[in-house]
Amino acid sequence: MTDGLLLPPDPLAAFPANRTEIRIGYARVSTAGQKLERQIDALNAAGCRRIFADKKSGKNADRPELAACHAFLAAGDTLVVPELARYGRSLHDLITMVGDLRKREIGFTSLHESLDTTTPGGRLVFHVFAALAEFIRELIVAGTREGLAAARGRGRVGGRPTVINEDLLRAARDMLPNPEHSITSIAKLLGVSPGTLYNHIPNLRELRASRTGQLPGSQGKWPAVRTPST
Repeated sequence: MTDGLLLPPDPLAAFPANRTEIRIGYARVSTAGQKLERQIDALNAAGCRRIFADKKSGKNADRPELAACHAFLAAGDTLVVPELARYGRSLHDLITMVGDLRKREIGFTSLHESLDTTTPGGRLVFHVFAALAEFIRELIVAGTREGLAAARGRGRVGGRPTVINEDLLRAARDMLPNPEHSITSIAKLLGVSPGTLYNHIPNLRELRASRTGQLPGSQGKWPAVRTPST
């Protein structure tokens, strides 16, 4: 389990233990066309003394105002966001950041969801969130292990699956001499790439020229069919 998801000994213990009553807001819009005014109005109405706002999407490292907000917060303060989606980009992300705030004795409030870690009910919700995130992580790990074990049982040890077999190669070889089928159309029909056919059929060019009268080196052009004179 990652440090950000470690549940504290007492998940319902009050934090911050000593509140400063200072509320700091953070807002974010994910596209250039979205406006910050509604979020900022809500944060001002919630009594935020200062508001940080990011105006573009991106990973946490691409959100300079969020980093500045975290650096500005002090023990006893409370971070306020308009809604959870404006703060965390995923459940894991959200739990990790709120966990880091808890370690620093900083509270967290989301207005839209009415979540407040300065209250027992809010702390209970985040305790459930953290447990759910860990449960999902364990399911993913277990599923990956089972998949690898099944692959080893079939003689594979991981990596990309084989995309062509002898039946497909046999079908490709049967179709290659037919001028009505291009290599691209054959590959598409069999669900593979043209490069796969070239890699697995060394005599592909010879097969294209066989049984049809095409001469090697004719650059894919087929002889014209002459009609008998009357």
